[in-house]
Amino acid sequence: MKEDRNDKNIGKKLDGRYEIIERIGEGGMADVYRAQDVVDNKTVAVKILKKEFAENEEFLRRFRNESKAIAVLSHPNIVKVFDVGFSDRIQFIVMEYIDGFTLNEYMEQEGQLDWRDAVHYILQILRALQHAHSKGIVHRDIKPQNIMMLQDGTIKVMDFGIAKFAREDGKTGTDKAIGTVHYISPEQARGAVTDAKSDLYSVGVMFYEMLTGKKPFDTDNPVSIAVMHMQAEVPLPHTVRPDIQTGLEEIILRAMQKDPKDRYQSAREMMDDIESFKEDPDGCVFGYFPQLLGTQKAAAGDEKTRFFTPVDQPQETPVRDEVRANPYYDDDEDDEVDDDEDYEEEEKGSLFVPLLSAVIIVVIIVGAVLGTSLLVKALKDTQASGSAKENKMPGLIGMDYEEAVAQYNKFLNIKIDTQEYSTQEKGKIFKQSVPEGDPVGKGDVILVNVSLGNRKVPVPNVVEYDYEIGRQMIDAKGLIATRHVKYDDKVESGKIIETNPPAGTEVESGSTIIVVVSRGENKQTIEVPSFVQKTLEEAEKLASDCELILSKDEVNDKSPAGTVIYQNVDPGQQVNEGTTIQIRVSNGIPKETTVRMPFAIPSNAAGTFHITIYQDGIEKKVGDLFKVEYAQGATSVNVSGIGKAKVVAVLFNDTNGKYETIGKYTLDFDNGVVSEAESYIEKAFRAVDGLIETTPPVTGTTDADQTSTSRTWWSPTSASTSSSSTTATTAAADDD
Repeated sequence: MKEDRNDKNIGKKLDGRYEIIERIGEGGMADVYRAQDVVDNKTVAVKILKKEFAENEEFLRRFRNESKAIAVLSHPNIVKVFDVGFSDRIQFIVMEYIDGFTLNEYMEQEGQLDWRDAVHYILQILRALQHAHSKGIVHRDIKPQNIMMLQDGTIKVMDFGIAKFAREDGKTGTDKAIGTVHYISPEQARGAVTDAKSDLYSVGVMFYEMLTGKKPFDTDNPVSIAVMHMQAEVPLPHTVRPDIQTGLEEIILRAMQKDPKDRYQSAREMMDDIESFKEDPDGCVFGYFPQLLGTQKAAAGDEKTRFFTPVDQPQETPVRDEVRANPYYDDDEDDEVDDDEDYEEEEKGSLFVPLLSAVIIVVIIVGAVLGTSLLVKALKDTQASGSAKENKMPGLIGMDYEEAVAQYNKFLNIKIDTQEYSTQEKGKIFKQSVPEGDPVGKGDVILVNVSLGNRKVPVPNVVEYDYEIGRQMIDAKGLIATRHVKYDDKVESGKIIETNPPAGTEVESGSTIIVVVSRGENKQTIEVPSFVQKTLEEAEKLASDCELILSKDEVNDKSPAGTVIYQNVDPGQQVNEGTTIQIRVSNGIPKETTVRMPFAIPSNAAGTFHITIYQDGIEKKVGDLFKVEYAQGATSVNVSGIGKAKVVAVLFNDTNGKYETIGKYTLDFDNGVVSEAESYIEKAFRAVDGLIETTPPVTGTTDADQTSTSRTWWSPTSASTSSSSTTATTAAADDD
């Protein structure tokens, strides 16, 4: 992955030990980095929770669950965890660094895998899951992208990021379909409780893809894929890869059964079947799906019949009796291989041939006479009906069949061709063989298609599904979903409460189904009262009366202890009952604030100085050293305090140790205002010998002469007299 120069984690050393080098992966909750463990001198992978989730309690819970889950796992086919770290600033997991590639990358490169390779990888995955399941941990996101492969073919299952302790009872609001949609189990797609058998379903999907090179369900719409996992029959693997062994196909289909109770009940059980298959790949049959045997044998038989020549079929047959006995030859072929002499003797000794010739001649004569008669009759009929063809075909579509027959039976012979389901009512004609307006004659046969009415389909059961998934299920039945919403205290927001007509009702295809979706609890809206300047007890009682929840933080403030000084929702706003309002409560300790005291510096000052602030004769703040060479402009000292204070500023010349009072000031910390009572800064600089006496430059003197005459008692090491330098320095000082 290309290094992100703006990634602030790169270069950090976590716990003084794990030095972050580069980002190598990114997930929904966390980023993964390659790092160096400077203590053990080895490369590790570090997963760091993303900053935007660090304050989200639900994400923190899931991230900590991950560390708790994988910390108890120790298996050669599972990525190892070395360390975890949780603090207010950063949360991370240190894991084994895998120098390899994902199983997904390998499958995309190879396409269909040899069954031996596929079995080798699947067994390692199942061993890892068997270990995790024995610890009560379900992975819930098994997919090729979450499986690493080393160069030697070793498999490492990783990213238990949404792992969940299977022994936890019940289902939370976040226990939803969060697996990857191509490999998701039907119960995950429905948002139901998942267990170890959900992982086995995902393994079955991967096994299918390894051996066929295709995913069993694949479209551009993720919701459609989820619906197919719930409802659609799995395309039989041998229809994609005809040479797949029956035993392997049975293993895949059993793992991918819709109902968890029909699947393998453990990874160990699935491994046992795979090991049995390995012992006899071509002959192993489990009998889980008897229909597979007939289907595959029939397909194989067609191929063998097409190209197979029986070994006992003679290519040359000199003996007549052997030819007659061979079932692969018919009687006509027997005649072609008869011995000529035998044939001549049989012909001479029989009256069959002359009699047959006579019969044929009689038949030909009779046929000629009858043919001529029929031809003449047909010509007459054509001439007679020529005028009738001038009548135009009426429109029958939409008419009741019985009514059409009664109305036109004297002229047309209307007959039913087929009866089918259609959008027309039952008994109505929806198609006619001769288009309306075409010429027809009396007695012409007109074929019509008669409707059986709309096809009846059952309304699917979508109760407790997310609306979008439920809508897809209804659409798949040829029905139309229309969304209605209402409050429901027992059904989670966004889930389907009921349908009208109810599930199982037989309705006509194309019918509209009303889908009632929950808006969650029917909470009353509350006008937020003002909690500010009330005591905490008063605020809590007021919140309780309004069905609101208070979350408080104690802060420094000059207000009396226990007084509410802030609320995050303005008074008068409408919120749902049960809403949490953040408030801040004074602890009675005034909060210090800082004011900036600026001091102008005389233009001819030079030396190294600092300013100290005193309050009631006690040193309050020592300013930073500042060195003045020429025209420095100004400096400042930041002073912290509470309320108002009277202070004295004293200038110290650090070159000679002299000091003098600059002035007296009043500081208003609440409003950030500095007022001068007395100020004589230039006098103070002069008193500490901090000013340079200047004289006009002498014409004709050298630069060295000017330097020596312009500074009477102190010669700085690098004086600057240029106006541009003065301007820049002054600006810098102002910025300070």
